[in-house]
Amino acid sequence: MATNFIDYVKIYCRSGKGGAGCMHLHRAKYLPKGGPDGGDGGKGGSVILHGNRNLWTLLHLKYQKHIMATDGGKGGQSRSFGKDGEDKIIEVPCGTVVYDGETGEFICEVKEHDERVVLLKGGRGGLGNWHFRTATNQAPRYAQPGEPAQERTVIMQLKVLADVGLVGFPNAGKSTLLSVVSAAKPEIADYPFTTLTPQLGIVSYRDGRSFCMADIPGIIEGASEGKGLGLRFLRHIERNAVLLFMVPATSEDIVEEYNILLRELEQYNPELLTKARILAVSKTDVPRLDEEGNELPDIRSQLSAISDQIGIPVLPISSLTGEGIDALKDALWVELNKEQNQVIEISHAPIDVTLIERDEPEAQEDEEEHTIYLNEVEEEWDLDKYKGIGWDE
Repeated sequence: MATNFIDYVKIYCRSGKGGAGCMHLHRAKYLPKGGPDGGDGGKGGSVILHGNRNLWTLLHLKYQKHIMATDGGKGGQSRSFGKDGEDKIIEVPCGTVVYDGETGEFICEVKEHDERVVLLKGGRGGLGNWHFRTATNQAPRYAQPGEPAQERTVIMQLKVLADVGLVGFPNAGKSTLLSVVSAAKPEIADYPFTTLTPQLGIVSYRDGRSFCMADIPGIIEGASEGKGLGLRFLRHIERNAVLLFMVPATSEDIVEEYNILLRELEQYNPELLTKARILAVSKTDVPRLDEEGNELPDIRSQLSAISDQIGIPVLPISSLTGEGIDALKDALWVELNKEQNQVIEISHAPIDVTLIERDEPEAQEDEEEHTIYLNEVEEEWDLDKYKGIGWDE
């Protein structure tokens, strides 16, 4: 399932060109001067994005590098109009953002189910010479060509829709927390970057209520510059209403690690700092030791001072023992229901195409295989070491 999560594709799109209008003068047995009767050309097909809540990845577009609508048909005689080109509908999951593939400029986004956005408009069909007849020009011998097609290379990014986003360094306990509070089954291990793709889970709350939580791969210092998994997954927390920062209780400086994470989010998108934030100090069941192995004071006694210092709620939790899990759910639910956190509107800044794209390794040219015969080698061959393997018998 992890390999099927594709949240970035770059494709070439082209709409259909409009059909040319017809230049025709009507002739009949009893109507030698019937006048112009050239029909109009058909409209070219458009490229349209369609939101589909049943999709959760851009996998179906990964290998579809060219998407082109059909052209409009040409007009004909007797005012026959050309056939309109067929629109090309691109099904995308909700939360898809489209950028220009050359400049990185924001184009559009699809947020709702069944929402339709015209990405490239088809060319209008040309008018036939029937439209150009006048009292002084009763036999126009010209018609209008159709409008040309529009073409563009676009980058589609999926920014997952969730209520709460988990933010933390690798091995901070984010995946473990998600597996405890929801039915999600993310990969959990004791090495960094266990989570390679965003994971979503539905967290059950009281009275049958619930909210969606998203876990993204761990962030390291310099992620906004492309280090680690970098910009690849930072975009998935842009739509979250509440950001849940997670720092292990075993960290040397909890405030400093929180500030590093905050700086990375600010460098990526300053609007992320306007979101509600909660800090969860995880792994409180693990004893804190200094460099010499001596046990340090319980971190719970310092949380009040840490909360006053950073200005957000700080809660101790342990996914192993269940400590603080219910209190964390209560705090998240309160933040989610605040009026200022109801609407998740973000402005999509232009992306740096050269930074976000990761060039695939160039395919190595197959080296020509050469067969070496004994008489082509100047040195003497020691044939004794090849005996006994069957070819010398």
